[in-house]
Amino acid sequence: MAQGSDSNDTSYKSPSPGSRQSSDDPKKVMRREKNRIAAQKSRLRQTQKADSLHLSENLEKENAALRKEVKQLTEEAKYLSSVLSSHEPLCTGLAPQTPDLLYPPHHSSYSTSQKFGVYPNF
Repeated sequence: MAQGSDSNDTSYKSPSPGSRQSSDDPKKVMRREKNRIAAQKSRLRQTQKADSLHLSENLEKENAALRKEVKQLTEEAKYLSSVLSSHEPLCTGLAPQTPDLLYPPHHSSYSTSQKFGVYPNF
């Protein structure tokens, strides 16, 4: 059998937390407990601070990317606007149109054009 696996071996016993505290001064026990709680709170605050820092870094990166995209889109809009402005004088298809020309007249479900097999071009 391997050494230390025998349950009847009494050569070494690790102190249990309860037995160690019973021999300590109650003031020390209270001080250790308060210190343990303070350390837990400190670690929690440190973790929260790191999480907040990571979040703000990610938001700053996202903000920078969005600003870059806005700048590119603004430049593209200016370019397209200038292309349209230079093309408008050359294009005869952009003459002002009346609403009748923009929207074809409404046809009923059974009209004379359908009777003869003629369908309007939309």
